[in-house]
Amino acid sequence: MDLTIHASFLPHSDPDESVAFYRDVLGFEVRKDVGFNGMRWITVGPAAQPGTSVVLYPPSADPGVTEAERQTVAEMMAKGTYAVILLATSDVDGTFDRVQAHDAEVVQEPTDQPYGVRDCAFRDPAGNLIRIQQTK
Repeated sequence: MDLTIHASFLPHSDPDESVAFYRDVLGFEVRKDVGFNGMRWITVGPAAQPGTSVVLYPPSADPGVTEAERQTVAEMMAKGTYAVILLATSDVDGTFDRVQAHDAEVVQEPTDQPYGVRDCAFRDPAGNLIRIQQTK
């Protein structure tokens, strides 16, 4: 088997805030911005990885989700417990400084973890946890 990660999905609560965060703060390129019935699906990703994307989607778009489930998702997003993505950089301290300079919500400053990585964490405008690990 020859599998690669093509896309992962993170919910957004405000498409414009999400575009500003992923494009202007994290430096990702916007690859697609698709609207339908007043909702938007925005595909972003690092320029150096054109085959790997993050799709920012409206969590209320799934017609199979009940109103109670939508409310639970909204509550979890507000608490920052609904979705997570792990990114990597060769300079976690420099990346932390650049992201923090944009007033992103800091969850954890750069820390040497007992399991052998140095990382930091932020929340995006929808509350998604963004962990950034140091690579060699």
